[in-house]
Amino acid sequence: MQHINNCLFGTADQIPASTETDLLRCPVCGGARQTVINFNGTECKVRCICRCEEQMIEEEEERLLRREKLIRIEQMKAHGLQDPSLREYTFAHDSGDNPLMSKARKYVQKWDEFKAEDIGLLLFGNVGTGKSFFAGCIANALLDQGIPVLMTSFPKILNTLGTLYSDERNTYISSLNEYDLLIIDDLGSERETDYALEQIYSVIDARYRSRKPLIITTNLSLQEMKNHAYGNDLRYARIYDRVLEKCQPIAFTGKNYRRSNAKDAYRKAARLLWE
Repeated sequence: MQHINNCLFGTADQIPASTETDLLRCPVCGGARQTVINFNGTECKVRCICRCEEQMIEEEEERLLRREKLIRIEQMKAHGLQDPSLREYTFAHDSGDNPLMSKARKYVQKWDEFKAEDIGLLLFGNVGTGKSFFAGCIANALLDQGIPVLMTSFPKILNTLGTLYSDERNTYISSLNEYDLLIIDDLGSERETDYALEQIYSVIDARYRSRKPLIITTNLSLQEMKNHAYGNDLRYARIYDRVLEKCQPIAFTGKNYRRSNAKDAYRKAARLLWE
């Protein structure tokens, strides 16, 4: 029976020369559509696939694999980019104004090395200087490669934790480490209560122990973070000490892109209203 199955999916190379002229052939490639087998002492013709059919099957399998990959990536983006606007943070939308974007591209290009060495990034600087866009471009580029990434913020994490019981909180924090890359936007924008600082430390510490990269953006200066890390307030010290150890600092000192975009939108609106 196994011999029959092989013939059903065989090619023209399996055809006996003596009966080759009696077999059906493909009008496209000229390959055989039949072959002859000996089954219990009786010769019989069975269906086989020609070269072009084999190619069609391979192309269809490749098409299905590509479609499955796109569906999987779309599902990963739905979970990993919690703010829908982050989908627009891509290298394709980079205006080229910010020279630091070359570092974002390099992080993606050398992702395997950064991941293996557990190297994250600390993006710090004033409001609107492109930190979130930088991080979002990395997130989208890696997601497009099928790499699990989560980009979120501490206010969102704290809101979720606030709805959970104690055991559920631990499970949720552990789930953040299922992603190969965790990006947390706007560290320092959350309410600085004892509860909030405790939960932030739990998230940072769990990521630290997971040996997986972490990218953080913040409006705090590097000196402010160092003051926190080396200060006497243990609530802050243990958070920022972990961050500075795990993440390579990159300073964003350029123009305020958000304000520039707002001015462009204002001018466009004025032109449309008054032209």
